[in-house]
Amino acid sequence: MSGHSKWAKIKRAKGAADAQRGNLFTKLIKEISIAARMGGGDAEGNPRLRTAIIKARGANMPKDNIDRAIKKGLGELEGVSYEELVYEARLGEAAILIEVVTDNRNRAAADVRNMIVRAGGELAKSGSVSRLLTRKGIITLDGEKYTEDQVMEAALDGGAEDVALSDGIIEVTSSPEDFESVAKALEAKGFETNGAEISMVPETPVMLDKDVTGKVLRLVDKLEENDDVQNVYTNIDVPEDFDN
Repeated sequence: MSGHSKWAKIKRAKGAADAQRGNLFTKLIKEISIAARMGGGDAEGNPRLRTAIIKARGANMPKDNIDRAIKKGLGELEGVSYEELVYEARLGEAAILIEVVTDNRNRAAADVRNMIVRAGGELAKSGSVSRLLTRKGIITLDGEKYTEDQVMEAALDGGAEDVALSDGIIEVTSSPEDFESVAKALEAKGFETNGAEISMVPETPVMLDKDVTGKVLRLVDKLEENDDVQNVYTNIDVPEDFDN
């Protein structure tokens, strides 16, 4: 679990910022629409759509929004056609993976490249960053509302790998394959989640000096503010007492 909790904490902070900017639902709608377009609107037969819906529910997205996003993906409602792209970058020893969903490939490529270069980084060879990260299901709950033991019983029954409490947040980790069953087990017991997603976490997190860590986190912020950027992952380990 080394590095997972700290990375999830970064993601939680970014998720909160996204919600304040109004970007989170927009990104979730893109995700649901693409999943429906690629695999159909039946969540039972479309694993990617099921995962996207779980993530949307974890962010408290209204059911009507989810249904409209599915219909847009199926072409039943007017919508934009999106394309998925992945960029890999380096900033010093930090590795950064950027997932993009866009209706304009040239605009997205130029924006991502410019942000990376201005931050002092560079685009990396395809596969050089993704091999440093692994997919994990991450579900978070309010540690002031529930106890770690309460959550653990339900989560482990669903197939979770680990349950940890940190800074008032309970984090449930699972394999991608068990993510859905863990989410359903928690829902069946009446737990409300702060977030639920399949994320990319570092196999071996790297600890950098304060200056470079700050540069990486500022770049992650800038990237995630971009409407075309869906997700940003990195392999850095942020100290508990880090103050940028």
